[in-house]
Amino acid sequence: MFHAGDEVQILTCADDPRAAGRTGRIIDEVPPGPLTGGRWTVHGVGLFIGPVLCHTHELRATCRRKG
Repeated sequence: MFHAGDEVQILTCADDPRAAGRTGRIIDEVPPGPLTGGRWTVHGVGLFIGPVLCHTHELRATCRRKG
C-alpha cells in the first residue's frame, strides 16, 4: 500500500512506457478506485512526462517519503 508523498520507482507503465525506470511521487490521498481503474497517480516523473497512472504491480517503493 502506498500513501501520498511516497517516492516510487516505476518498473513498467502501461499508461506511458516512457516512465519506466524513472522515479516519482504518489499523489493519491486515498487508495485508487474505479475512477482511475485501480491505478495510482504518480507525479514528477520527468520534464516532458505528465502524471501517469500505474497499477500497484508496476511500482516499487524506494523507502523515501516527502516530509
